[in-house]
Amino acid sequence: MRRRIIVIGGGIAGLAAAHRIVELGNERSLDLEVLLLEAAPRLGGSIATERAGDFLVEAGPDSFISEKPSALQLCGRLGLTSRLVSTQSAYQKIYVVHRGKLEALPEGFFLLAPTRLWPFLASPLFSWAGKLRMASELFIPRGEMNGDESLGAFVRRRFGAEALERVAQPLIGGIYASDPDQLSLAATLPRFKEMERRKRSVILAMSSEQRRRARRRDTGSGARWSLFVTLRDGMQELVDALARRLPEGSVRCNAPITGLHHGENHTWRVALGNQEMLAADSVILATPAYQTGAILASLAADAADELKSIRYASTATVSLAFRRGDFPRPPDSFGFVAPAIERRKIMACTFSSLKYPGRAPQNHVLLRAFVGGALQPELFHADDARMEETVRAELASLLGVTGQPLFSRIWRHPQSMPQYHVGHQARIERIERSLSKFPTLALAGSSYHGVGISDCVRTGEEAADKIVDYLKMNP
Repeated sequence: MRRRIIVIGGGIAGLAAAHRIVELGNERSLDLEVLLLEAAPRLGGSIATERAGDFLVEAGPDSFISEKPSALQLCGRLGLTSRLVSTQSAYQKIYVVHRGKLEALPEGFFLLAPTRLWPFLASPLFSWAGKLRMASELFIPRGEMNGDESLGAFVRRRFGAEALERVAQPLIGGIYASDPDQLSLAATLPRFKEMERRKRSVILAMSSEQRRRARRRDTGSGARWSLFVTLRDGMQELVDALARRLPEGSVRCNAPITGLHHGENHTWRVALGNQEMLAADSVILATPAYQTGAILASLAADAADELKSIRYASTATVSLAFRRGDFPRPPDSFGFVAPAIERRKIMACTFSSLKYPGRAPQNHVLLRAFVGGALQPELFHADDARMEETVRAELASLLGVTGQPLFSRIWRHPQSMPQYHVGHQARIERIERSLSKFPTLALAGSSYHGVGISDCVRTGEEAADKIVDYLKMNP
């Protein structure tokens, strides 16, 4: 008997879920029908790539992390391995705004702490008092291992305020667009808590890890890819490849749902905005938590309230193209981050044409600034002209580039960044317990167990695995 699975949400998590259902149906000879419903006119969510002449411009995510295997493995199954591109090692530096100037992040400094002594000691980013406080982490005892802790509290406790304000906040803020004093360490960077538990000193644990990586490189057994990986023609390639693998007629855009109803034998009815009602044997919700909460309000009020309580931040990207000669000093890195204490009006800036090849023609520079986030929400709401003017003023101040850009592109991503506040994991556990009475319902996406592309792919595929396993066991 054919079983229909409806996936609601056509971002990367929903696409990965739908694709995995097709894969499982073929692998296990199951008669499965998948239907993907997306409210917007296009698939991909915040992922979109534009060609502007010889420039390649990303609207949202420009890469995924290779250390988390799900996206890399998916690319392999889609036949995209030959299309993967690593970062350009010649420009593998990051700068930090410090007293109105760009200072290089010390070599060997990883997110929270240094792993190499002399570059750290020579860096002007920290005062001598700050350096001594960070070095004292080697002797600080383990903290309480039970319970959640904010990222800000963890960094202050182990490394001091300067480490948080000067480096941890802007680097991690660039990933989560969040306030580190609200951000859950356990939900975002559990490896550092584990380092403290296992080695006591995070610096010692990170140094050991760096030495192991160096030995693997020396023996030729190191990672094939850089930490961040993209596709030759942009992240849109991944979206398009997934869409092509879905059966004809299995995707419907401009199809917002207005209700979800639970029937007998754990079946479902999905109401669409055009008054259409669709029957399904199972449903995967790959929508943002606040939308998922609204959908489930009449079915599971407790879970719906928890879902709605997950906060989101809004961000915008402003891409600008220049001639290389417009810069007094040509850029030579992946970009820079701006600590909140510097009171700049951008969170960070990526030199897209230096980070990856093929993003700009020769002797040109494509850069992308990030605006808004949890710490500067008001900047997201400026109109396009004001936002571009603000970004250009910041770049003129920090980079000396004052010429008219060849073009600009602004993309807004409202309510796009889930905020994993302290207690996030416990909240997700409560949601999952509440929804366990619906075995043919699964959740996927960035709201729960990771915000990156690889995390979204993993949650989408895990949702598909769960549903297909249940349907196979309950024919």
